[in-house]
Amino acid sequence: MEAPLSGLQRSPPGSGRGHRFHPGHHEGELGVAPETFCTPSSCSAPEPEADLLDSEFWNSSLKILSRSLQEVLARRREVSTPSEEEALLALEELRLGPPAPLPGRARLRCVCYGLGNFSSCFKARFQLAFLLLLLKELQVPEELCCIFDPAFSTLERELLGGLGFSVLSRNEEGKRPIGEPTLFYMVHCGKALYNNLLWSNWSAEALSQMVVVGNSFKGIEERVPTRIFQRDYAYIAKILAASEEEALPPHAQYLEVFNDTAVHHFPWLKLREVPPETWHSQEEPAYQSEDQLEIVRNGDVT
Repeated sequence: MEAPLSGLQRSPPGSGRGHRFHPGHHEGELGVAPETFCTPSSCSAPEPEADLLDSEFWNSSLKILSRSLQEVLARRREVSTPSEEEALLALEELRLGPPAPLPGRARLRCVCYGLGNFSSCFKARFQLAFLLLLLKELQVPEELCCIFDPAFSTLERELLGGLGFSVLSRNEEGKRPIGEPTLFYMVHCGKALYNNLLWSNWSAEALSQMVVVGNSFKGIEERVPTRIFQRDYAYIAKILAASEEEALPPHAQYLEVFNDTAVHHFPWLKLREVPPETWHSQEEPAYQSEDQLEIVRNGDVT
């Protein structure tokens, strides 16, 4: 039996936080009427969240994510030097000392790229609802989740900021290095975005702290001609053997929303088997087929 991951237990019905976002209205640019905004204590869950929460798709997806995150967080505990706060907590648990607050305890972080225009696209609305539910179950505050899409309108950015997200102002093109356990939520993003992310974290230490929810890497390999795959998406190609992915379960209701979506992580034992010379090649990705590139370049953002 798998050990439960803290923060992943399903919340009882009716306990969800209310969010100032309601896809059931279709007024104005965002499809959100001002009177639908509400406080956490007075607002019920938006329809996509309620639909997901009651679905077997959500329960099964949560189990898949739990397995990957458990490995990442377990690896973090193995390599981390205990802090003073953690040492005091250990003493407390042994009844050898007084209770100690843990203000500096490390937390899982989240980055969301490529969500899309949730004001006008039902797929993006359900993907946002999934993210909100996931953050709640993982006990990750929205302010610890950075979010960006060059397609966001001004009002969409304001809505996300109102929900508590850290809305990025700069197009990182996926080039975000990490130093702590991080969940990347990148459903239906361009291949170059995943490749850029891997390049930015091209070490066993960094990759072992990462979980990526996005298009299947194996599917990318199958669909892209081998020559182009190894040339333009070299970092995906080189890390495939050291990665593990598990597809989200198929579900008729969410087929268009999460098709080809998988959870990826990079087990430490597999990363240790990667030949040393593989890590030495760290050239920044360059894409020869710019006209067919599936991401928006930083200079293209207005």
